[in-house]
Amino acid sequence: MHQRLLSPYQHRASPIHRLPAAAKVAGAVALVVAVVLLPRGAWPVYGACATALVLVAALARVPARHLALRLLLLEPFVVGVAALSLLQPGGTRVFLAMLAKSTLCLLAMIVLASTTRFSDVLRVLWRLRVPPLLVTSLALMYRYLSLLVDETVRMHRARKSRTFTPDRVLAWRSAATVAAHLFIRSSERGERIYAAMCARGWRT
Repeated sequence: MHQRLLSPYQHRASPIHRLPAAAKVAGAVALVVAVVLLPRGAWPVYGACATALVLVAALARVPARHLALRLLLLEPFVVGVAALSLLQPGGTRVFLAMLAKSTLCLLAMIVLASTTRFSDVLRVLWRLRVPPLLVTSLALMYRYLSLLVDETVRMHRARKSRTFTPDRVLAWRSAATVAAHLFIRSSERGERIYAAMCARGWRT
């Protein structure tokens, strides 16, 4: 399950998939910038952007369930940030505008990730002369994220097999312990990977 979540690319023989990666990245970034710069009350334009994204996803034959699942996973973070605007006068209007803008930006990035391989996105960043350290960090993060998730699942399973009480406090303490051990193991793995890369001639 988590492998599908970490690998959002959907291979299809569609016109959108055949477009150059640079064009898709440029289009997604342009849409995000345009949505951010829109005034708060531009609801018809929000609707037009949403319709355009849905049409692109349909043309690319990306399953609606695929898009909805990823959007639902990220939406709580959007709601949490936008909810802070409710504390100010007239916050409801600001909250709705922030929610719409953030959702559209997320949907644009999800469509981009579903129709473009991550390696192609990295090549575009290289050609745009994005700082090499940032591009390398993104590549390593993508490469080892699945390993960290697998290790988290194994640690949680091992911890759960040694816990025989349904106490909620103990469950939270167990989760905190797993998170702490995962952080330590991730740091150690990162140091080993960095040492191995330096031994093979890699320089920052």
